[in-house]
Amino acid sequence: MTFHVLTIFPEFFRGPFEHGVIERAHRAGLIEIKIHDLRTWTADRHRTVDDRPFGGGEGMVLKPGPIFEAVESIWPDRAATERDPGKKVVLLSAQGRKFDQSVAREFAGLSELLLICGRYEGVDERVAEHLADEELSVGDFVLSGGELAAAMVIDVVARLKEGVLGNRDSAVYESFGEDGLLDCPQYTRPAEFRGWKAPEVLLGGNHEEIRQWRLKAAREKTARQRPDLLRM
Repeated sequence: MTFHVLTIFPEFFRGPFEHGVIERAHRAGLIEIKIHDLRTWTADRHRTVDDRPFGGGEGMVLKPGPIFEAVESIWPDRAATERDPGKKVVLLSAQGRKFDQSVAREFAGLSELLLICGRYEGVDERVAEHLADEELSVGDFVLSGGELAAAMVIDVVARLKEGVLGNRDSAVYESFGEDGLLDCPQYTRPAEFRGWKAPEVLLGGNHEEIRQWRLKAAREKTARQRPDLLRM
């Protein structure tokens, strides 16, 4: 799967993708991440990507021209009537659909995902209306820009791709998996730490009893921490 990121701060991504699972997946050829500098598609000597909003107001707004030209350059067939269903353009925005594990699984089925990083006061609405397939929000809060959100989306989606995680069940038996529950509590050595003991059932080696305990514990933790998930 190929991820494209359109940003005015390409240097931001020198760190997040150079470590851990994402770095190993990229090195193994399981995913590809292409960072595109939006200023490449500007025509003036100042490489201007923003301007003041019509009607007045605070801040600056990203202009539509460079964004349209960038996307149509990255995907020349984007202007065609019949668009490739395996490719999606997503505008990262506080006003978008809430990103969660189910959306990540949906995106993991794509061949390519292009993420547009918003900045400043926002992005000209014509990008959302006529270019992006959808707007996406990573939470009910406002970030300084879409770069951090893009890194989050790529990390979540990439680990769902076949072969990215060492154990294929790792993405199934965890929080927000197929059962919608939080992950069960996890313990490791030592079995007793400062007087607090790990549950005896986890030390006994009975796989069925362990499975049942984990399911019960996951439901209890979900009810305690995120009861809204049990009502879905």
